Amino acid sequence: MQNTHRPTRLKLRTRSRLLEIEFDDGACFELPFEYLRVYSPSAEVRGHGPGQETLQIGKHEVGITQMEPVGSYAVRLVFDDGHDSGLYTWSYLHELGRDREQKWARYLARLAELGIPYPTPAPRGR
Repeated sequence: MQNTHRPTRLKLRTRSRLLEIEFDDGACFELPFEYLRVYSPSAEVRGHGPGQETLQIGKHEVGITQMEPVGSYAVRLVFDDGHDSGLYTWSYLHELGRDREQKWARYLARLAELGIPYPTPAPRGR
């Protein structure tokens, strides 16, 4: 499969837990570390076929300690919870950015179906 989107800029923002990514088609995304961890392309998370996915919970405070290039087509993210498998291809990162709202809503709905509460962030002072 050929990647059609190439990043022009990648930046880890560790304090705000965001990966900023800009693509050659002009698309720009801020992807939360938790979202990237929940939607890791690894077999550990996705399984080896339909219905074998493992729901990731309790990842709201996860960090990324390293971002390693893999050839000219992907990046490997090293999370501070020990997860470091799965290659985030440029096309997959573009998809995660493009479909973030729908994918995140699906994740929250799945948690709700299973009765798993999702932590709400504490209000921030001004």
